[in-house]
Amino acid sequence: MKIKEIKELSVEELQARKRELKKEGFNLRLQQQTGQLEKPSQIRSIRREVARIETVLTLRAGQTA
Repeated sequence: MKIKEIKELSVEELQARKRELKKEGFNLRLQQQTGQLEKPSQIRSIRREVARIETVLTLRAGQTA
């Protein structure tokens, strides 16, 4: 998901997406530890998307304060 798409989402949608990504990242790390992960680059992309979402949430929190 691109930053432009992330900025268009509401705060509730961003928080829900962040929860989903964190669960997915956890599952990917489990797969990696058991040797079942086929694409290790997925972990990095999920981490980056979570960071993008957190950045947008932080910016929005700063604007309302």
